[in-house]
Amino acid sequence: MRTASVGPLRRWRTVALGALVLTGTTLAARAGAQRWRRFEVEPNAAYDGKFTFVRLSYTVYGRSGWEFDYPAMERNFMTILNDLTTVHPHVRESNIYAMDDPELGRYPIAYLSEPGWWHPDESQATGLRTWLEKGGFLIVDDFFFPAQWNNFERSMKQVLPNGKIVPLDVSHPIFNAFFKIESLKGMHHPDREDALAEYKGIYEDNDPSKRLMVIINYNNDIGDYMEWSGQGYYAINFTNDAYKLATNYVVYGLTH
Repeated sequence: MRTASVGPLRRWRTVALGALVLTGTTLAARAGAQRWRRFEVEPNAAYDGKFTFVRLSYTVYGRSGWEFDYPAMERNFMTILNDLTTVHPHVRESNIYAMDDPELGRYPIAYLSEPGWWHPDESQATGLRTWLEKGGFLIVDDFFFPAQWNNFERSMKQVLPNGKIVPLDVSHPIFNAFFKIESLKGMHHPDREDALAEYKGIYEDNDPSKRLMVIINYNNDIGDYMEWSGQGYYAINFTNDAYKLATNYVVYGLTH
C-alpha cells in the first residue's frame, strides 16, 4: 500500500505508524489465547462534539463477541488517528452502545465486531436501520468462515431488508480517502491464513453513485492487528495495513 494525504488532513508520517508497531515473529496462537481474557467496560465519554470511537454491543446465546480487542484496539487506533489527521478524537475514552440506544444518533461512525454470532432482535434491527438511514457509517470486522458469513448476511437483512451486499475493489474512494491503497491483496484473518480478505459494502439505496453505508471486512480482523500492534505478534505489514484501512474508513465516514 502507498500513502497519500487528502484535503485538510495533515500529511502522514511513517514514524507515527512505527510508534505503535514493532517488528517480530507472528505469534497468532498466543494472541488468540489472550483474546479470551476477562474485560471491564469503561465509562462512556460524555458527548462534546469530538470524534469518539463507538462499538456496538450485543449478546447472543449467553456470550458476546463485540468486545474482542477492546479497549486496546481503540486506544491504539485513536492515538494514530490523532497524530496523523486533524480529527483529534477522544484518545483515552471510547463508547459502547446497544443498537437501539437513542444516544447512538449523536455519533457518525460505529464498529461491529464478530458479526458471525450476531442475531439482532426487532428493536436492535430497527435502531441500527434508523441510524444508518440518517447518515451513520458502519464498519464490520472480524469474521472468517462461511457459517459466520451466512449468519451475518441473514442478520443484515433484518436491518436493511432491501440492502444488497456487493464486492468492492481498490478503485472505490474509501480506499483513497487518506492513504492511497494500491492493492487489497495480501491480508487475511489471523485465524485463517488460507483465505484472503474480502471487502464488501452496502450503498445507500443500492446506488453506487451514493454513499457507502456499510464497509465489511470478511476474512479479516483489523481490530486484532491494531490491538496487538505494540507487542509484535503480527507481521508489521499486516498491522500497518490495518491502521491504513481503519484510518481510511473513518475519514470516508466523516466526509460522506
